[in-house]
Amino acid sequence: MMTDKVRIDTLSAHSLPQSNDTFLARQAEFESNVRSYPRKLPLAIAKAQGVWITDVENNQYLDCLAGAGTLALGHNHPDVLQSIQSVISSGLPLHTLDLTTPLKDEFSSYLLSLLPGQGKEYCLQFTGPSGADAVEAALKLAKKVTGRSGIISFSGAYHGMTHGALSVTGNLSPKEAVSNMMPEVQFMPYPHLYRCPLGIGGDAGVKALTYYFENLINDVESGVRKPAAVILEAVQGEGGVNPAPVEWLQRIRKVTQEHGILLILDEVQAGFCRTGKLFAFEHAGIEPDIIVMSKAVGGGLPLAVLGIKKQFDAWAPGHHTGTFRGNQLAMATGLTTLKILKDDAIADKVAAQGEWLKGKLADLQKRYPVIGHVRGLGLMIGIEIVKPNEAQDHMGCYPADGELSALLQKKCFESGLILERGGRHGCVLRLLPSLLITDEELEIFLDKFENALQGAGIKPV
Repeated sequence: MMTDKVRIDTLSAHSLPQSNDTFLARQAEFESNVRSYPRKLPLAIAKAQGVWITDVENNQYLDCLAGAGTLALGHNHPDVLQSIQSVISSGLPLHTLDLTTPLKDEFSSYLLSLLPGQGKEYCLQFTGPSGADAVEAALKLAKKVTGRSGIISFSGAYHGMTHGALSVTGNLSPKEAVSNMMPEVQFMPYPHLYRCPLGIGGDAGVKALTYYFENLINDVESGVRKPAAVILEAVQGEGGVNPAPVEWLQRIRKVTQEHGILLILDEVQAGFCRTGKLFAFEHAGIEPDIIVMSKAVGGGLPLAVLGIKKQFDAWAPGHHTGTFRGNQLAMATGLTTLKILKDDAIADKVAAQGEWLKGKLADLQKRYPVIGHVRGLGLMIGIEIVKPNEAQDHMGCYPADGELSALLQKKCFESGLILERGGRHGCVLRLLPSLLITDEELEIFLDKFENALQGAGIKPV
């Protein structure tokens, strides 16, 4: 009877008119107002393969969002699907809390081998299934280790939407009407390649920001108590694809070490070859005290893990738990994904493609001045949209154009291209495609993106 019930329900769903509007209307009826992506990308997905998505009306889209970077190998990679099938047929339980299995043992060993120094100084902590869960654990652990309560974060940061993670996130919009954020969170300016927060720009701006951070920590009159931790992204994602300057990041590592402040690197979006290195912090040649990993680490399924320097593993048994930290399917898909990324030298491929793509976008920028700035590393690229007919500021930057950015996202969608926005005022179009995207598919992206520019009424100069 249960099988019949499932079959009837499935047939009922398939008997609906196969239109995007029908499913979107039903989604609006079923789900909370909090849903966001369907408002910008109004489709109902029927199937997906590689970098391509097909909706219920049989329209195809080039997916440059890839689950916000979760799908490192794209949709339904055959090896990933096989790893799922192998677990299902193996007799393993799907969830094991923090009990170990041969699969978990292999995954843990392999993941550790990818951490700095082949993981010899690190241990792993499996948290709840999302990046925000891992951030919460990292913040708690830093406070436990140091006995201090303060956290330094940065403007433009995104670390999640749970209470503590939101407290260290820069975006003010989701904080509205949410009282009693986590206390003693000090925000500092994060370097910006196009819009220097100090209004200086260039190397001088980076040097000033570097000095500013060090001075704040050393100044006995700063008004800021020594924090438990500094948390940051080596490339800010949601904040507009801002890579941290190497000099700045290296100085933060040096100062935090000197003062016994834990450095937490949030690699949830930038990790696992996304930036052309296994981890984004590797561009600066540093080692964090805690590495936050999620998204790609689970190979498309929910998984979040901390890499913790062993000297800071101050937990007592059971002092941070999570029901779904033993997701065996995610460990299988994660292991498969990590092996492919390493064995096929995907980081090198991504680094080369990223430089090529930024060059092509720079050429496009010359013909379409609404493209104010192109930045990023590897296949984590941001395109800042501006108002070129208005006055430049004293650093030569045009005003941001969030409205045009939103229109371009819509026109991209209409041209069969899915991408996301971010940054201040949503003015940055963001690329996070599968790391297996081909050069030919990147050419298709460029064609579709230029079609969207023209579709928005923008003529080349």
